[in-house]
Amino acid sequence: MKRLFTSATIVLALAFQTGIAQQPAPPPAARGGGRGATPPPVQAKPEELSKIKDKTGQIESLVKDLKAKRAQPELVSDVEVYAHAGHMLLEYPDMFANQAAIEHAFATLDQGIERGKQLQANRPQWNQGRKQIHAYRSEIDGAVLPYGVTLPENYDPSKPTRLYVWLHGRQNNTTEAEFIYGFLNRRGATNVADQGQIQLDCFGRINGAGWHWAGEMDVFESIAAVKKRFNIDDKRVMIRGFSQGGEGAWHISLHHPDRFAAAEIGAGTVSRTAQQRPDLKPYQLSTLRIWENISEWALNIYNLPLAGHDGENDPGQLESSLRARAQLEKEGFPSQGDPDYLRSQGAPGLWMVSKATGHGTSPLVRQRLDAFLKEHGDKGQSSPDHIRFLTYTTRYNRDYWVSLDGLEKHYERAEVDAQRTSDGASYDIKTKNLTRLVLHETEHAREITIDGQNLRVKAGPAITLDRNGSKWKVAKNGRERGLHKTHALQGPIDDAFLDPFLMVRPTGTPWSKEVNDQALRTMARFDQLWGKFFRGHPFVKDDKDVTEADFAKYHMVLFGDPGSNKWIAKMNGKLPFKWTKESVTLGGQTFPSKESFPALIYPNPLNPAKYVVLNTGLTIEDRGYNGDYGTPLWGDYAIVKVKAGAAVPDLLTAGLFDENWELPK
Repeated sequence: MKRLFTSATIVLALAFQTGIAQQPAPPPAARGGGRGATPPPVQAKPEELSKIKDKTGQIESLVKDLKAKRAQPELVSDVEVYAHAGHMLLEYPDMFANQAAIEHAFATLDQGIERGKQLQANRPQWNQGRKQIHAYRSEIDGAVLPYGVTLPENYDPSKPTRLYVWLHGRQNNTTEAEFIYGFLNRRGATNVADQGQIQLDCFGRINGAGWHWAGEMDVFESIAAVKKRFNIDDKRVMIRGFSQGGEGAWHISLHHPDRFAAAEIGAGTVSRTAQQRPDLKPYQLSTLRIWENISEWALNIYNLPLAGHDGENDPGQLESSLRARAQLEKEGFPSQGDPDYLRSQGAPGLWMVSKATGHGTSPLVRQRLDAFLKEHGDKGQSSPDHIRFLTYTTRYNRDYWVSLDGLEKHYERAEVDAQRTSDGASYDIKTKNLTRLVLHETEHAREITIDGQNLRVKAGPAITLDRNGSKWKVAKNGRERGLHKTHALQGPIDDAFLDPFLMVRPTGTPWSKEVNDQALRTMARFDQLWGKFFRGHPFVKDDKDVTEADFAKYHMVLFGDPGSNKWIAKMNGKLPFKWTKESVTLGGQTFPSKESFPALIYPNPLNPAKYVVLNTGLTIEDRGYNGDYGTPLWGDYAIVKVKAGAAVPDLLTAGLFDENWELPK
């Protein structure tokens, strides 16, 4: 099912990077996290590429033999990641930053060959020593990706160990081979004190679009992989990041505040998309609230000990902590202390400035940060009795024992202030912009007061509350009838690419050759960009080969029209548009179907627990794949027009569905 695009198709995709792709990249200072312009890559010589191909082939043969002998899958992945690294170098040879990177690739691939031979002899050596490279297979696209592990000086595998999760800064040319070589050769040491922790260095799929989409999932998949191999204390996992890694740590910690015992965030990038792009439409500005204006999420520090730190002479990055601290003060948590060492009152926020320092950390601040990490690592997580939590989307909807499963309106602030007393028997809850709230850990619950309304409840593992108008009630079966935007089924289009997805290629006779050709160009572009910057390739099948099991496992991303793609034909009439051979009608607008077609996200009519996406991948600009953010440009739905010779069609209309997946009135 993997790698169904030929090299010729990839060349075609490169040639078609127009439209969205033509947006100029901002200077490094505007992107944030970059320290000067990235030098142009070098071009590997034919004999160097031939050498890489030969070494990759040797590793591939070893992997094939190991799989035939049923060697331990995790150890085979530790070998296979080197073959994957070699294939990526061959497919994208323009990713070599310099001549040294080519030499590093040779050394890294030799290491992969040696690993394969060691495992053939059943004597693997790479899982010894303090610094180790391992790998996992991603559920999103099947890519075998590396991660680094550093063990403490006196590691005892019999004892649960705290885990520091490290997110690196901007590394535009850090391929798998360069990541492996750099980690094992101590490049980019973080200088954190050894307090008995294991450190996980995440690859992040190079930059992972600023640690979003596949970059975000790389963090959680890497954590899960480490937990399979090492004895990790679930209550003592802490996230750390600097520069673009700080940007990622802002995003991941504030959207998932119950996943970490603490967060250390240095010099995180600030988004200025709204100011830089006055052309953005209201629906595009709405989706920016998902992650770009991260300071708006600062209330979530209430249940997450967080230390933000920046260099005094690094104004572009210092702004991120200033914004978050100012927002927390607006929420009612003022800061006290010295200007370079402030504590939020009533919330566990800590704010530090490294004096006379640029894009870095002073020894004094590093000492204070180590003390912060030790304090919360020693303490560990516990489920709090008082939760303050906000969100703008049900994608990020949970904090310990509360889940915000239904919003009155997406992309507007939704929040909960929930306290439990009497050993969990009584609850006092205030909400805003919520229609559905799920409470967990309710085995002792007897009564709930929510927005001033008193409810008697039956204790159990979870209690679901629904609001109709101003009245709350206990949901009897826990399920809503009809379509509603809810967790991981709320859009926009780009949301589908946080989970495993399957691209479905058309094989039938199209109603419109122009539309079908455009869809195939769009598909090829998405595959090429995902491969180059997210370091894998999407799962792909022909429409005739798709099975019921695929519908159960994947979000389905369908390309073509009702004539060329059998699954679009099956769903035609069950999606919120009318598509005939003559026209496409969406709401009150009609377009000729010879040159126009829909691109959208919607609950799959054949499996409403998953999405169906039509005729698009990520809707961000090309630069967003290896940049900081990437703005979703098409919302939940769009009608687009064929653009001859281009991979990105022209946008005719776009917008967001309402909370019931209907077009707005």
